[in-house]
Amino acid sequence: MNIRRLWIRGGIGCGAVAVALLNSGCSIERMAINRVGDALARGGSTFSSDNDPELIRQAVPFSLKLMESLLAENPRHEGLLLAAAQGYTQYAYAFLQLEADVVEEENFTLAERMRERARNLYLRARDYGVRGLEARHPGFGAMVRQHPQAAVQVGVARDVPLLYWTAAAWGSAIAVSKDVPDLIADQTVVGALIDRALELDEAFDDGAIHAFLITFEMARQGRPGDPEPRARRHFERALELAGGRKVDPLVTFAESVALPRQRRAEFEGLLRQALAVDPDACPEARLANVIQQHRARWLLARADDLFLQPASAQNPSSPGAAP
Repeated sequence: MNIRRLWIRGGIGCGAVAVALLNSGCSIERMAINRVGDALARGGSTFSSDNDPELIRQAVPFSLKLMESLLAENPRHEGLLLAAAQGYTQYAYAFLQLEADVVEEENFTLAERMRERARNLYLRARDYGVRGLEARHPGFGAMVRQHPQAAVQVGVARDVPLLYWTAAAWGSAIAVSKDVPDLIADQTVVGALIDRALELDEAFDDGAIHAFLITFEMARQGRPGDPEPRARRHFERALELAGGRKVDPLVTFAESVALPRQRRAEFEGLLRQALAVDPDACPEARLANVIQQHRARWLLARADDLFLQPASAQNPSSPGAAP
């Protein structure tokens, strides 16, 4: 997948208020629901700035189910629809898809179950994203599946977060569904969504769209020529927009380009560069950086299994540079 932008933003305090409202015997007026929904969707950096992935793993499901409870009362709340799309995508990626890779060698069956769960949550996230876009642009849900290139043209700058997270969820579902042809066929929809987001705001979230496109370009079908130059351009732009404060583009390029091309020196250089990033340099991405650095260490430890030739048999290459 590689969406590579982690983590859900929300507040636990407003959750307690919402639970009290939802459990009260009296009827809940729409205004009260909207106020709690606005607070939860707006959130803050409580989760994304944390440095303890295990703590967040345990806390996030409560917030996600709370969002769904509020959406049951107000199905068109745009802020909650975006937050649900983002939150389910991030949770599935960080705590299911990535961990499935880690456990696969010892327990293949468990890894497959985790990927199936990840796919289900990605599809749930996708549906929330489509609903958010539908709330703003009636008819979008049906149109985007039939004529994706035409459908996304209704998108405007304020739609970029929904376009991005819908594409991220949909693309991630495809990435863990190599045995589901109908889902794989939706790659053109993902391409239309992410390309429109790039067109509208290429700097969104410090280069998140470019980071996503590193992986997507390497797998995208129907474009002529070698995809690596396109992926490299997105990699370089993602690094520029992040200002060297984020791990994600480095790990993504190492896994999506250097590893398949069997360039071990480049692969290891990128991962060491990722480990040199100070997670505290970007507080709003602290958790994402910590998780991606865990991934970088795991990949480095497995390098002998991932490459056909030992490092000594390959020509050296500077970190992040083409050989």
